[in-house]
Amino acid sequence: MVLVMKIGIMSMQRVINYGSYMQALGLKHTIESLGHEVEFVDYTVEPCINVPKEKTVYKLNPVKQFLKKLFGKQSNYEKAIPIRDRFNKEYTDKMLLNLGVAKEFKYRTKVDTLVIGSDEVFNCLQDNPDVGYSKELFGANNNANRLISYAGSFGNTNCKRLSAYGVDKEVAGLLNKFDAISIRDENSFEVVKTLTGKEPVVNLDPVLVSDFTPFLKDNVNISDYIIVYAYSGRINDEEAEIIKEFARRRNKKLIAIYGIQNFCEKYIAASPEEILAYFKHADCIITDTFHGSIFSIINERPFVTIVRETQNESYGNAEKIVDMLKRLGLEDRILQNMNELENKMTNAIDYKQVGEIRKTERERTLQYLKDNL
Repeated sequence: MVLVMKIGIMSMQRVINYGSYMQALGLKHTIESLGHEVEFVDYTVEPCINVPKEKTVYKLNPVKQFLKKLFGKQSNYEKAIPIRDRFNKEYTDKMLLNLGVAKEFKYRTKVDTLVIGSDEVFNCLQDNPDVGYSKELFGANNNANRLISYAGSFGNTNCKRLSAYGVDKEVAGLLNKFDAISIRDENSFEVVKTLTGKEPVVNLDPVLVSDFTPFLKDNVNISDYIIVYAYSGRINDEEAEIIKEFARRRNKKLIAIYGIQNFCEKYIAASPEEILAYFKHADCIITDTFHGSIFSIINERPFVTIVRETQNESYGNAEKIVDMLKRLGLEDRILQNMNELENKMTNAIDYKQVGEIRKTERERTLQYLKDNL
């Protein structure tokens, strides 16, 4: 007989982001499948160590600015902004309700076990002021009998940067208080091992080991399209032209999901469950995000992932994405030269093999949680 316990999850559950939502939902239902009660616990936001820089925003090039001024024509980007903003307003409460997250923030909730993760919960050097260097994401001031993590990530924060900002010893002290640590990528593994001398468990992101079939809302009424799932402003003009030409040769529409892309014909704003259906019916996907890759994988669609290395304090996605793709035998989906888009996308993916890996990893996930909850 399973002893029913109260399990807290501290994650990025309030972030309006498809990946953050889906990983929180996946972990919640996985823990509930083991017979436990789940409640989300909020973390206290603290100031950023890495002072936020001005965020990159998409700007029309001078020619387009002149044409817009001359003809008064809105760009696809500008048309999409009110759609995105309306989505954020309409779906924030719905997403929190679906997760079971209370409108009022709940700090230091008394639980049997507090699970920190998944997502970039340990990325304490990110410049997001809504997160900052929150020590509660490392278990500080928790109100739990046991403290563990599941598939947590340091993102592009590494030991060298932690030392440069003078927080490596503090982070090490906090990590040493965990009863069990599970991370999701090699960079995070090395950080934990270096700081604590202990080897953490490596688990896949909850979205990869969860079944979202019961939540899928298939309202897709378009066909012959390619999804571009990327942050706004990260795909430059040269990359955009290559993507447009790729779609033109196939007579496919370019659909932007998540980040607004001015070179795409349409922007889709929908619930996460609806977004999965768009991935399911897409001809292929071009993404530069961790969860954009995962959404492609769980729907077994052709895809490529644009990977960029971290340089100094600049954004880099290689640390988390490359490791995940390698663990699934999908390193050939990595795109670092846009001129290879055609060849990369036409290479077939052995999703039977990927499915076997995911099945094994789900069993490892369940065993880790059974052993440590």
